[in-house]
Amino acid sequence: VQLQASGGGLVQPGGSLRLSCACSGFTLYYGVMGWFRQAPGKEREGVGCISSSGTTYYADSVKGRFTISRDNAKKMVYLQMNSPTPEDTAVYYCATIKALDGEVATMRALSPRLGDYWGQGTQVTVSS
Repeated sequence: VQLQASGGGLVQPGGSLRLSCACSGFTLYYGVMGWFRQAPGKEREGVGCISSSGTTYYADSVKGRFTISRDNAKKMVYLQMNSPTPEDTAVYYCATIKALDGEVATMRALSPRLGDYWGQGTQVTVSS
């Protein structure tokens, strides 16, 4: 299993950025995929996740601003970041999630302990 996150960079507050996660070594038609982030000096936290059927969960801090999507045929997972703030500055990671598809709809928190296989991370800096 290999996950390759990309698309990070410098973005202005209120702008937009799309992160991509290329998946290989497993079929993406099944399973929950997630995004996490880790800011300097802080613990890694869950951003959100998506089931194989497209059901999503988002942390309160990004709800309404970030959107996770997936293209199973292309084996890609995306994180669309709209209206980011400096507080969104972090290294962002994609990961396979140890949760059932049906659990996403009622998920209350995405703990990093649910991450199984991890990508290498991509830096996002929100600054003017």
